[in-house]
Amino acid sequence: MKLKIRVIAPDKIVWDANAEEIILPSSTGQLGILGGHIPLLTALDIGVMRVRISTEWKPIILLGGFAEVNNNIVTILVNGAEPISEINLDEAQRSLEEATKLVEDAKTNKEKIEATQILRKAKAKIQASNVLNT
Repeated sequence: MKLKIRVIAPDKIVWDANAEEIILPSSTGQLGILGGHIPLLTALDIGVMRVRISTEWKPIILLGGFAEVNNNIVTILVNGAEPISEINLDEAQRSLEEATKLVEDAKTNKEKIEATQILRKAKAKIQASNVLNT
């Protein structure tokens, strides 16, 4: 049973296609969805959404939002998203190191929150590269 998946960001539709399976970065951990899933509404965290089309997995970095599953339709509303076709692992590792330093150097609550968001996005890029290389 196929799933109809739509990922919608404030400025564009990021993804609109059918797939066999989707794994979402929910706020409580990874959440797998197959055809016939019960209705569901969940909050999403910053992380990698993985979509399986046939035998190939496609990663997309989500920047938080919500997902609704109903009648094999998965609607995902996100603050932002980055489809990934290839990632330079060295560059992603450098970004992770820089983000870690930002978190360590943050002084105010605002700086800590912003630095943590940057760190989580950098970690998601590393995770996405692992999906692409498997």
